[in-house]
Amino acid sequence: MALITGKKCGDEEMGALGLETEVAEARTTFDSGKTKGFEWRKSQLEALLRLLQEKEEDMLKVLKEDLGKHRVEAYRDEVGALTKSVDNALLNLKKWMAPEKVSLPLVAVPTVAEIVPEPLGVVLVISSWNFPIGLSLEPLIGAIAAGNAAVLKPSELAPATSEFLAVEIPKYLDCEAIKVIQGGPQVAEQLLDLKWDKIFFTGSAQVGRIVMTAAAKHLTPVTLELGGKCPAIFDSLKSSRGQRMAVGRVAGAKWGSCLGQACIGIDYLLVTDEYAPTLIELLKGVIKEFFSNSEHLARIVNKHHFQRLCNLLQDESVAASVVHGGSVNAEELFIEPTILLNPPLDKEIMTEEIFGPLLPIITLKKIEDSIEFLRARPKPLVIYAFTHDEKFKQRIVDDTSSGCVMFNDTLIQYLCDTIPFGGVGQSGFGQYHGKFSFDNFSNRKPVGRRNFLIEFSFRYPPWNEKKLQLLRHIYRFDYIGFVLCFLGLKR
Repeated sequence: MALITGKKCGDEEMGALGLETEVAEARTTFDSGKTKGFEWRKSQLEALLRLLQEKEEDMLKVLKEDLGKHRVEAYRDEVGALTKSVDNALLNLKKWMAPEKVSLPLVAVPTVAEIVPEPLGVVLVISSWNFPIGLSLEPLIGAIAAGNAAVLKPSELAPATSEFLAVEIPKYLDCEAIKVIQGGPQVAEQLLDLKWDKIFFTGSAQVGRIVMTAAAKHLTPVTLELGGKCPAIFDSLKSSRGQRMAVGRVAGAKWGSCLGQACIGIDYLLVTDEYAPTLIELLKGVIKEFFSNSEHLARIVNKHHFQRLCNLLQDESVAASVVHGGSVNAEELFIEPTILLNPPLDKEIMTEEIFGPLLPIITLKKIEDSIEFLRARPKPLVIYAFTHDEKFKQRIVDDTSSGCVMFNDTLIQYLCDTIPFGGVGQSGFGQYHGKFSFDNFSNRKPVGRRNFLIEFSFRYPPWNEKKLQLLRHIYRFDYIGFVLCFLGLKR
């Protein structure tokens, strides 16, 4: 079929029947048990690693074509990050697959128990356009490691990358178990209408609601990676070296990763009235140092999103708050790094995720006021905070809620396989990366084993007061009282 050979699979070309055929083949493959064994999982991960190594230049090329990403940025954020993730999965796969022994109460002797991770079945991964290779293959690593068959639906808004994945993945991976289906909203709707054992979606909250509604039809579990308005709290750091490093990290997180089109990028800054002028000047200096060459910046993904961002700036009260930048190039779909000081909080730029190179700075009388500011708004995917105040750090941890908190740096939490990545509330739910990806696509199945040597008849009728007392002792783990009651030495 078209999607197996890698040809463009448009809505008109791939009807519902064709989709069902592809998904049915994946389910038949899973039901055969082929994907469950260690050797299959290992071979597919090794094949994915070969894909990343042998097709690296092609990946960097399509990321440049779709988003204007510099090759170094594309490697850092996508190809290199994925290589690390596959290596980590291969290194730990046997350990992840092994049953986990668990302890049981003494009264359960001679019962033993373990938790056995089993694959969920056939899973659907719907990825986003801003990191179109990373957000396609990162969850796929977990799905394969956990022994599932999978269908990947790349974003149609990154067409060169989508075509690359559709053409190259079947050359490397088992095309009976791993499918790539291209298409737009109609294809996504048709896929969501089918029965899945798990849906993993990365994208906007608006589409996330559609995914959840469709999943409810079959009671399908869902992971939603959505994003939101991620703030950075910037305390008045004392040392000039610390200030420069912190501002560099802010700039890198705001403009250096897909030109601000990143769910974990900084959406806005919170700073005191007193420190704001210093921070703005520092940001201007870093922008000049990092981004004076526009080749080192990505571009806006398409005309629709470019116009959406321009519309934010066209509001008079918002435009009046611009203190740096603001220039746009419609032909190149480019907006330069832009700083705004105290735009109105009721305007769209401060009520919706910006997802672009516009950075509002909101001033407060005291930096501690940032806690209440955040508590009054939806829970973000991550809260960044630059401060040396340990008490303030603890207050941020204790008194706010977010998918993650990162102190004195940005973005690196996404690259660490030993900590989970995911949102909370409106920023999404479900976690992945490393072992958390494996668990996301697994059912942790408890397995108990007992023999016929001992029987506790007090758990069955006919009931009497002695049985009630025995049960009371058992549920309180009062084993001495239980033995005395059982022997008739205690009432």
